[in-house]
Amino acid sequence: TCERSSLASIVFQMLYLWTSTVCLRHIFLYCLGARVTITDRAAALEFLESNVQANLPSELRPRAVVKELTWGKDLGNFPPGAFDFILGADIVYLEETFAELLQTLEHLCSEQTVILLSCRIRYERDHKFLKMLRGRFSVYEVHYDSSKDVHIYKAQRDSRKDDF
Repeated sequence: TCERSSLASIVFQMLYLWTSTVCLRHIFLYCLGARVTITDRAAALEFLESNVQANLPSELRPRAVVKELTWGKDLGNFPPGAFDFILGADIVYLEETFAELLQTLEHLCSEQTVILLSCRIRYERDHKFLKMLRGRFSVYEVHYDSSKDVHIYKAQRDSRKDDF
């Protein structure tokens, strides 16, 4: 949900400053220095902004930008390949958006970008998305929480896939 996604982004913003390491209902994190971009569709932006204002210390707020993003749309508003980390939480649920989601990930990622996706695999369509993702990126399951039935996948561009 948006609430979980904005919380993940806010926590990441604070942790990033301390560790220099690492949300899509639609959340993307844009880490360049210590900048974080939190995205969602237009209807959720006010909610995301209020979460940033309420939960980030005032000195970190200027480094967190809330911005509209609908998968596959207006990608020119985001620099291609400029994202170091992308975190996605609960984004694999509408099969009709899978192609646009992949298009968006490809636009935002360089070969160094690390994508972390957490999701439940409930239906065959969820496996279909993972297959589509593996067609464009190297994908590995890095964690499985059996008590919550949540998988975390790491994905990165595989330059060898472009050679064929």
